[in-house]
Amino acid sequence: MEGALLQDSGAGITQGNRVLLEELHRRAHGAFDVANAARILGIDHDEAGQLLVYLARRGWLSRVRRGLYIAVPLDARRSGEWIEDPWVVAERLFRPCYVGGWSACEHWDLTEQVFRTLLVVTARRVRHRDLDVQGLPFHLTVRDQSALFGTVWVWRGQNRVAVSDPSRTVIDVLDDPRLGGGIRTVADVLHEYLQGEHRDDDRLVEYGDRLGNRAVFKRLGYLLEHSGTEARSLVEACLARRSSGLAKLDPSAKESGRILRRWGLRVNVALRSPGDDW
Repeated sequence: MEGALLQDSGAGITQGNRVLLEELHRRAHGAFDVANAARILGIDHDEAGQLLVYLARRGWLSRVRRGLYIAVPLDARRSGEWIEDPWVVAERLFRPCYVGGWSACEHWDLTEQVFRTLLVVTARRVRHRDLDVQGLPFHLTVRDQSALFGTVWVWRGQNRVAVSDPSRTVIDVLDDPRLGGGIRTVADVLHEYLQGEHRDDDRLVEYGDRLGNRAVFKRLGYLLEHSGTEARSLVEACLARRSSGLAKLDPSAKESGRILRRWGLRVNVALRSPGDDW
């Protein structure tokens, strides 16, 4: 495409640049750099670099970080006025991935806490686990692609984004309580899950088995008994899956705590008593 760099008017985008952006939208799956754009548009590297910088300054591309861009929707009312839905940004930048942890807890109404940072589980190898895109904060946790199961697609505008289903969300925060904001929040999340419409004891066990971390069952069994929840079959399933080692109730907490032999668990965080209001 010759003459790729076309000057836009102050009010919108020229037809020539719109054609280029449509091509990037259609063929650049996720974020792209200068080399990707040059290949897609059939122009040389320098011309592609100038074009991307120009369009980013005009607001028709969003600069993720140095040399990496995502395309702004062409139906945006004016350039420079658009900020992407962070869920859609995550899907574009980190696929294969899903929204999980505390963000999924919010989505499924399993917590009343509000978290500004979007938590994303991705199979991509990333250099930084915390980053900012368009002023939107993200926290990334990395898993093998085989562990990206137990998700559903939800629509965010015209885009589909994967989010962990309620049962997978609970298993994830039991696997790593930091993903739920700490074990106290995780205990509240589990309580909401067990009292609500999403409860599925068999699926919890299935997902826990697939994930393969026996500490999940130690935490789950202990929390069930601590809260006095009626779930005898689920407690028995957890007991049958205990490993011989000693796990911490909350691995990120520095307190030592007492050892509960029944669960092979060091209870290093004090939880709300069963008689307290949830």
